[in-house]
Amino acid sequence: MKVVVLGAGLMGKEVARDLVRSEDVKKIFLADVSTAPAMEFVNSLNTDKVEVVQLDAEDDKALRDVISHGDVVVNALFYKFNERVAKAAIDAGVHSVDLGGHIGGITESIFELHGQAVDKGVTIIPDLGVAPGMINILTGYGATKIDSVESIKLYVGGIPTTPQPPLHYIRVFSLDGVFDHYTEPSKMIQKGVLAEVESLTGLEPIYFDEFGVLEAFYTSGGISTLYKTFPHVKTLEYKTIRYKGHAEQFKLLADLGFLDKNNTVEAGGREVNVREVTREVLEKKLDIGNNVDAVLLRAIISGEKLEEQITYEYEMVVRKDTEHNVTAMARATANTISIVAQMIGKGLIGERGVFAPETVVPGREFIQEMASRGVDIKETSHRSSMIVKW
Repeated sequence: MKVVVLGAGLMGKEVARDLVRSEDVKKIFLADVSTAPAMEFVNSLNTDKVEVVQLDAEDDKALRDVISHGDVVVNALFYKFNERVAKAAIDAGVHSVDLGGHIGGITESIFELHGQAVDKGVTIIPDLGVAPGMINILTGYGATKIDSVESIKLYVGGIPTTPQPPLHYIRVFSLDGVFDHYTEPSKMIQKGVLAEVESLTGLEPIYFDEFGVLEAFYTSGGISTLYKTFPHVKTLEYKTIRYKGHAEQFKLLADLGFLDKNNTVEAGGREVNVREVTREVLEKKLDIGNNVDAVLLRAIISGEKLEEQITYEYEMVVRKDTEHNVTAMARATANTISIVAQMIGKGLIGERGVFAPETVVPGREFIQEMASRGVDIKETSHRSSMIVKW
């Protein structure tokens, strides 16, 4: 198969690195607006599989032409391009996957393209990062083992293994994305009712071996399509994991308007966007540098099977690959989307149209593929007493 990777940033490069290792992938087109950094990266791979292509993703014709080179396109651009890439992929008759960004109705708009994708015989799967993405796949897999799902609780976080004050956090993906997740409302289901809650609230402790007691709180975008796939559950919630105190600190920034996209002030005789200044300050302060990051994940799916209460739990702890200088977030994210892209290209996923990850990605095979890349996802289960029906 031939794969087009859009974006030669951190995630795009790691997707390309993973694709190079696959015998099924014969050619990779790595496209970016700036080719020099991409060329430097490709030269380090010692392969003739990868061709660097210059692309301005704002140019729809150029975007379609580049996508046309592949059988599958992996969209590793910022999520504002997701709908545009999906439309171009359908127009070109090429399967497409993206890293998500389930904010502001972007993913919903992609699902509206289902009929067009079916007509063109292509598969579109959005939201294939870690959260959303990996957690959706694991939720869907756990649900296949339960007759009736009642509760889905999801926890994910990227954190430094050696936290430094005051925020105890390092930047492992776009801070604009972090700010959006912290300021947009979070969807959830409580007592069977779909609702929205304010992000950075719902604080609770959560424990992981080697990290101790951390905190988890609501953030937007995490449950992605799950509230539509499992509309009848009693509980569905997603929370982000951080070191204790993080939510309170960022809640203060949000309440003061530092994360508001539209907040401007007069400074030095000109109008300044406060969020942009905040982002630039924090990007320097939170640069990962030589720090080691970790991604923590826990998905808890509970329900009824054969008149017993049963719970399936999936847990992952992955750390930075210091040998190749690949962050834990890049390992978890890039491997997820690369695996699914290859599943589509090889025909393991054969459905045509636009689909949520939890509905079409085979969970058992996904876990096996992640393990082959050194990312272990542990499954445990337990049953409780028989349900007595009157």
